[in-house]
Amino acid sequence: VPSNAPVGAQFPFSGIDDRENWPIVFYNRTCQCQGNFTGYNCGECRFGYTGPNCTVRRNMIRKDIFKMTTAEKDKFIAYLNLAKRTVSPDFVIATGTYEQMNNGSNPMFADINVYDLFVWLHYYASRDAFLENGSVWANIDFAHEAPGFLPWHRFFLLLWEREIHKVTGDDNFTIPF
Repeated sequence: VPSNAPVGAQFPFSGIDDRENWPIVFYNRTCQCQGNFTGYNCGECRFGYTGPNCTVRRNMIRKDIFKMTTAEKDKFIAYLNLAKRTVSPDFVIATGTYEQMNNGSNPMFADINVYDLFVWLHYYASRDAFLENGSVWANIDFAHEAPGFLPWHRFFLLLWEREIHKVTGDDNFTIPF
């Protein structure tokens, strides 16, 4: 449950940025999957579950990066490099604003590799706020200076880990800490 606390004095505006109630504003605009299913098409298991009906509980163990073997570190780097070379089969990024896309009648999207998708998502969450009349408010970072910091980063890392699973076929991969 996200905090109802105001964003804070560092952002003296209200109702102008879709990240103000980050991340709940997006969760309330997405489809709701049934049972332990999730994903944009409800075709994946919720985090922590596996199996054909997503009913098998699965615990993943994260390793301390300083205690990983050389082979484990090499595999981690190889997976990152593979993600940089693999176009996401599920996601694209917008290359224009809603206005530039003529309210959606002129779509402007581009393919993106799996690694850069997560770079872009993190940038989007922490970018400057765009105000009315083309003004920019550069003194806010909703991903790091707002109540959603911990839950958003947790979800971000779980989603990134899942995309690495898809790219590599290694369902045992976990992000080291």
